[in-house]
Amino acid sequence: MKKIMAGISKRWFFASVFVAAVIGGAFSLGTYLLFFQQKPLPQPVVGGANSAAKFTSAFEKLTKNFTVPEGMNFLLAAERSTPSVVHIRTQYKGSASTMMGFFDDSDENSRRGMSTGSGVIISEDGFVLTNHHVIEQADEIVVTLDDKRQFNATIIGQDPTTDLALIKIQANNLVPIAYGNSDEVKVGEWVLAVGNPFDLTSTVTAGIISGKARNINLLFSNDGLTIESFLQTDAAVNPGNSGGALVNLKGELIGINTAIATRTGTYAGYSFAVPVNLAKKVAEDLYRHGQVQRALLGVSINEVTNEIARKYNLTAIRGIFVSGVNQGSGAADAGVQTGDVIISIDGKEVNTVSGLQEIVACHRPGDKVDVIIERKGEEKKLRITLKNKSNSIGIISAHLQVPQWNAEVEELSSEEKKQLKLESGLKITRLGDGLLKSNRVPEGFIITHIDKKAVHSIAELQRLLARKKNKFLLEGLNKQGERTFFGIGF
Repeated sequence: MKKIMAGISKRWFFASVFVAAVIGGAFSLGTYLLFFQQKPLPQPVVGGANSAAKFTSAFEKLTKNFTVPEGMNFLLAAERSTPSVVHIRTQYKGSASTMMGFFDDSDENSRRGMSTGSGVIISEDGFVLTNHHVIEQADEIVVTLDDKRQFNATIIGQDPTTDLALIKIQANNLVPIAYGNSDEVKVGEWVLAVGNPFDLTSTVTAGIISGKARNINLLFSNDGLTIESFLQTDAAVNPGNSGGALVNLKGELIGINTAIATRTGTYAGYSFAVPVNLAKKVAEDLYRHGQVQRALLGVSINEVTNEIARKYNLTAIRGIFVSGVNQGSGAADAGVQTGDVIISIDGKEVNTVSGLQEIVACHRPGDKVDVIIERKGEEKKLRITLKNKSNSIGIISAHLQVPQWNAEVEELSSEEKKQLKLESGLKITRLGDGLLKSNRVPEGFIITHIDKKAVHSIAELQRLLARKKNKFLLEGLNKQGERTFFGIGF
C-alpha cells in the first residue's frame, strides 16, 4: 500500500510541475506580448526622412516620468557645494615644501616655487577654511572663486596639530557652505569630494564613507598634541584637492579633504578628511584667538585590547584604558584613577584613542564633560572640567608672524597689561627689514590701535590687516611707556 501511494504521489507531483510550467510560460509570454509586442519602439529606417525624429519622440515618452531613486542623485549636493569651494594657488620664495602622505599639491610647480590646493568658504565676508599644509610658508596666496574672480588672501591663523588654516579674502556676498554634523555620519553613507585636482577646477567625485576615527600617523608636533581622527572615503581625490570639501547628499560640509593613502602620489583608493565638527571649532578659535584653544582630559590612554583586558581582569574588550593621570589635570580633580576604563564621553561611546581625542578636541578649556568609567567591574559617572596643557582654564596667548611686516608679535600677559594700565595690546617681539622698520617703528613697541581701531587680540590684528593696504596709522606705547604714533606708508 505504501509503495502504491508513493507511486501515485510521484505522478501527481510531476503532473503538478508540468501544469505549473505551462501556466508560467503562458503568463510570461502574455506579459511579453502585452508590454513589448503591443507597443514596439519605432525603429530607425535607413534612409527614412523622419526615422531619427520618430525614435527620439518615442524615447522621450518612455523617459518623461523617469526619476533617479532617492539617495542616488548627486545633483543637489553638487549644485549646493561647488559655489562654496575655491581654488588656492600659493607662491614661495624658494620651492614649495610637501609632506609625505599629504596630497602632493606642489606637483610640477614646486620647481617654480608654486603649489595649488582648495578651500571652503565659511562666511559671506570672505573667510575660507583650508589645510595648513596648503598655505604653509606661502609668500602669496591667490584665491579663485567658482565664478573665476580672484583675490589675494591673508592668513588669519594656522593649526598644524589638525592641519587646518583660516584665511581671509576681501569679498562680500559670497556663498558660504552649510555645515553638516560629522558625528552623525555613518559608514556606507554616500559622499562627494569637491575640489580642484590637477588644476581641474570645480571637480566633483562620489564615493562612500569607508571608515571613521582613522589615525594614519601623519601629523607631528613637538608636544604630541596632534589630532588624527579622519573620515575615510573612497571618493576619488588627487593633488589639488587638499582643503576642499567632503559633503553629504544634502550638500552639507562633513569634512575637509586632507590626505591620501598612496604609494604613487595620486589616488589609490582611499583618502582622509578632517571631521567638520573639529574643523568648525578650530576655525572659530583661529578667528577669535589667533590659535587653537586645546582642551585636555589630562590622562595617558591606550585602546583596550585582548591582552590588556586579560592582564587587568576587565569585563569586556571595550573602551579606553587609563594608563596614567596627570597631576593637576581635570581628570585628576574628578577622581579618575590609573586602571579605569573610559566607556563614554557626553553619551558618546569611545573605543579608539583617536575617537576620544576628537570628542575632547571639539571642546575648549573650562568646558565640562560627563564621563562614564568602569572601575573594578562597576560603572561610575564623573563630571570633568577640561583644562589646557598648562592645567588652567584660561585663554593661551598666541604668537604670530606677520609676513607683510617681516615681524613677530604676541599678546600682552596679564602682568604686563596691569603694569602698563592697558586692557589689551600686542608687543612686537621681533622686527626685521620691512614696512614697519622702514617707518622707524622700534622692536618692543606695543600696538594698541590701527587707524583708531583698538587691537585686542592677534586674531583682531589679522582681520584689520586683511582690510588694509600698506598705508595706515599705527598707535601704541614705546619701551618707555609713552604713547606714540607712526604714519605707515604716508
